[in-house]
Amino acid sequence: MEGDFIKIREWLLPLSWLYGIGVWIRNQCFQMGILKSRSFKEPIISVGNITVGGSGKTPHVEYLIRLLRKQMKVAVLSRGYKRKSKGYVIADKQTTMRDIGDEPYQMKTKYPDVYIAVDKNRCNGIERLTTDEETKDTDVILLDDAYQHRYVKPGINILLVDYHRLIIYDKLLPAGRLREPKQGKNRADIVIVTKCPRDLKPMEYRVLTKALDLFPYQKLFFTTLKYTCMKPMFHGEDRKLDDIKPDEHILLLTGIASPGQMMLDLKPFTEHITPLTYPDHHLFKKKDIRRINEMFAEMPEPKCIITTEKDNARLFGQEGLSDEVRDHLYILPVEIEFMLGQQEEFNEKIIGYVRKNSRNSILAKATDENKPKDSHHSGHRTRTISFRNN
Repeated sequence: MEGDFIKIREWLLPLSWLYGIGVWIRNQCFQMGILKSRSFKEPIISVGNITVGGSGKTPHVEYLIRLLRKQMKVAVLSRGYKRKSKGYVIADKQTTMRDIGDEPYQMKTKYPDVYIAVDKNRCNGIERLTTDEETKDTDVILLDDAYQHRYVKPGINILLVDYHRLIIYDKLLPAGRLREPKQGKNRADIVIVTKCPRDLKPMEYRVLTKALDLFPYQKLFFTTLKYTCMKPMFHGEDRKLDDIKPDEHILLLTGIASPGQMMLDLKPFTEHITPLTYPDHHLFKKKDIRRINEMFAEMPEPKCIITTEKDNARLFGQEGLSDEVRDHLYILPVEIEFMLGQQEEFNEKIIGYVRKNSRNSILAKATDENKPKDSHHSGHRTRTISFRNN
């Protein structure tokens, strides 16, 4: 059920109250214009959350990439968490995971025709993507994990909410995992409840819709995870999840924020699942490789290791993996799937917004020419007005 992954550390609630004061002051500074948010002419779509931990950002960004890349030039801008480089970096064929971070590296590997850039300063990153000679043909920019990066005003603000950790039941850090109060959801144009079970009943949809209490201008969508064939990391053939035998033992190797959903999704195939869990974005060391080898060697046959695409970015190329591990190590790709037949509506909203606001479109140029010079308005939702009227 929803909220089943939430654990509140009650003794830390006083610290959460102090943390909340700091967050409120920061948000008020943006609201009052003391801290400045910047708008851009280019279509910008932000995808993020207000919680610590995974809510499915990368699969949703990849969905947007697949939706847009055949019709326009797409760029993804991330901060590149835990990368070893500094400043602005645009990925190319020689770029390594350490240069840009595991998630951007994963996307660059899967979609080499898409511009993947990292920069902690998102405004500077957008400027570079739209003015540098090699990337100035960019039609749309996807901001990865930027919901709280309020120095940029995106045209569409997409908030992801984990079905198993709904923000309405959670608490602020450090007692809970909220990075800002649940009222932060009011900045979203689109809210997506992610990781929903496939058998979600109509009554549950209605309960969730009422509980989230969104404004009329906000659109609510529901998605679930969809796994494709397991890919061998080193050699071998693809395997379908249905090929997993009921007596097969799986070592589930993860360095992601929320591995619990993956555990739930694999249980229908076999009950013999041994989790080997590391922190999110964990960089594997020699001692970790030894542990993987030892744990897998002790498991009975038949057996295999399953890991994520994100972990593959950090694990591939590591030395010391045993031959047995290399022969049985599989990557399980994950995609998202819209529920309630909402996919077409979501696609139309995204594509319509990008086409209308593209600097390369005739419609966008005509709109700019007819816009009065003093067309500024109060508030902080500058770019979303064009989306809501779309």
